Amino acid sequence: MVGPLELFYDLAVVVLVAQAAHHLAGHLTWRGLGEFAVVFTLVWIAWANGSLHHELHGHDDARSRSTFLVQILVLAAMGACIPEAGGARGAAFAVAAAVLFAVLAILWLLAARGDRPEYRRSSRLYVAGTAACAVLLAGTALLPASARVPAWGLLDAAYLTVFAAVILTASPGASLTVTDALIERFGTLTIIVLGETLTGVVAGLASQPISGLTLSVGLVAVVVGFGAWWTYFDFAGQRHPRPTRPATAQWMLSHLPLTAAIATMGAAMISLVDHAHDARTPLATAWVVSAGAAVVLCATMLVSASLQARQRDPALYQPLTRTRAAVAGACLAVGAARPTPLLLGLALVLLLGVPWGLAVAHHLANAAKSPPK
Repeated sequence: MVGPLELFYDLAVVVLVAQAAHHLAGHLTWRGLGEFAVVFTLVWIAWANGSLHHELHGHDDARSRSTFLVQILVLAAMGACIPEAGGARGAAFAVAAAVLFAVLAILWLLAARGDRPEYRRSSRLYVAGTAACAVLLAGTALLPASARVPAWGLLDAAYLTVFAAVILTASPGASLTVTDALIERFGTLTIIVLGETLTGVVAGLASQPISGLTLSVGLVAVVVGFGAWWTYFDFAGQRHPRPTRPATAQWMLSHLPLTAAIATMGAAMISLVDHAHDARTPLATAWVVSAGAAVVLCATMLVSASLQARQRDPALYQPLTRTRAAVAGACLAVGAARPTPLLLGLALVLLLGVPWGLAVAHHLANAAKSPPK
């Protein structure tokens, strides 16, 4: 069960996500999208790091509260720099991120002192990777502003590679177990990030004169966000992955593109509402919203493929995988067509409803076959 301490930490992280999404909302360009992806990934890695440390070594005591407080203080400094992380405040963001990863490296090092022998190799690799990331992040503060974001992107990729390697190469006795609490943490973060879609709609409506069409677009956009919710929680959320190292790594890492896509959709909702009266949805807005929905579908497929539930009910999950792949392609086609914002939103609602309808039909068919009690 997620306690108030973990929830407070998750909310602090989502403040940074909101800052990044707000910046993206005003910079719907390839450069803005790339900067968002790099910053979001860095924040997600820090969140996953802190969450795993608390799951494996934390308790609701003074020490855990103090370590979470230190992380939240550094996160606050990072959040203040995010709107200009690609420019004037890039060096400050790099230093703050370096401090956060240094804190995480120290926490993992302290925890590793009491590790059993089978955990030591994985612990050393993880601590070394986190410490190296801290040093390299600090070094990016000395780079020209134009080089920092690409450098952070390379660090993101390298760290995720080390993260996956630690999970995949752990000895059988040291394998990471995805517990109920960890599943709840990942689900909670997904729910909180989904709130960004509602925030985007409300921000868009608040900035425009309210009309029937504007309100309709805003409400349909909320339903699109709700569609992302049911896509994840109806088929992937609150379920255990298979107890294997590849399934564990796949389950964890698939949540990164999932939550990033949801936050990206939320950022584009502002523009969708702003252009409610346009004859065609702006190119960037159409692609970000539609591609975001497609990524949510594909990332949920990856999460689902790692689940025990997929093995128990292949008659549902196998056709569901094919259906979601087809629907993801249709979402991209809608983005390319760029209909009016209202039609684009309605099309995405209908498309996101297709996998859900398939699942309902499957459950009704099973219920009809089951003998009455």
